[in-house]
Formats: sequence, C-alpha cells, structure tokens
Amino acid sequence: MPYNFSQFKEKTNAVSAWLQKECAQIRTGRATPNLLDGIYVENYGSKVPLSQVGSIGTEDPKTLRVTPWDMAMAKHIEKAITLANLGLSIVVDDKGVRVIFPELSAERRASLVKLAKEKLEEAKKTMRMERDKEWNLIQKKEKEGGMGEDEKFRLKKEMEKMVDDVHKKLDEIISKKEKEILS
Repeated sequence: MPYNFSQFKEKTNAVSAWLQKECAQIRTGRATPNLLDGIYVENYGSKVPLSQVGSIGTEDPKTLRVTPWDMAMAKHIEKAITLANLGLSIVVDDKGVRVIFPELSAERRASLVKLAKEKLEEAKKTMRMERDKEWNLIQKKEKEGGMGEDEKFRLKKEMEKMVDDVHKKLDEIISKKEKEILS
C-alpha cells in the first residue's frame, strides 16, 4: 500500500499560504486594501473587521479611501487605523476616511526587508517541524512492519523533494516581496 502524503502536503500548503498572507500585510509604500485586513473597528460594542463596516478602494498609488456604510462609523474607523500603528496619515472628510501612505525611507525599507526575512525563517522553521513529524511517522510505520527499509528511505527522499519545492516557493514569495519593498 503506497504511503499517503496528503496531510503533509496540506500542512506545507498552509505554511506557504500563511507566508503569503503575512507578506501581504507588510507595507511597501503602495496603497493596497489588504494592508488594512488586520484592522478591527469598534461597532456597537463588538470588534468587527474593517471590511464589514465599509468598502475599501484605491484613490491613487499612495491613497486608500474607506467609505463607511454608516457615516457615524468614520470616527471609529479613524481611531482603529490610528491604533493599528501602521505609520499612515488619516483624514476624515464628508465621503469617509482617506488613508495616505507616506514615502518609505531607506531605513524603513531595510527594516521591512528584515521583517519579511524573519517571516520566511518562521515559515521554514515550521516546515522543518512538519518534516520531522512526517519522518517520525514513516519510521514508526517501518518499525511496526508496515514497510521495508528501502521503502522508508525512498519515502524520505520523496518527502525531502516536497520540502525543497516548498522552500523554493517560500524563497520566491520573499524575493518578490523584497523587490516590491525596494522598488
């Protein structure tokens, strides 16, 4: 019976999806709506995602427009974005909230690249832990008599190839983000 790597593949795909999401939240100087994904607004006594109290659109490369469905929420949106401490300028006007992205300094760009690389290392660490868990499962199955030693090492080689492919994908995600930050 062939060994099933489906759970391992799911976990590795989750790691790359996590890294992709984390990179999307790193500000690059361009105004992108997904940078505001992690912001929660106080709405009638509970915290809700910003996207649930208004629409978020781009006005120009350096400005986002948050149009609340209820204009009374504009002050709450302004407060939530300010508390998120993203280094953005916020202006409330009659149409909603303008979020202005200042130009990034060279020092800030370097710290963002460093942050992205830290996220990469975190993802690779998770991959190593998943690889070790899977290797332990393969060894356990071999000890129980479910496979031979040759099969065990063939599976290890196959698993290592999958891990290498995911590492390449993670590196590509970060190098793309690094180019975005430095451009």
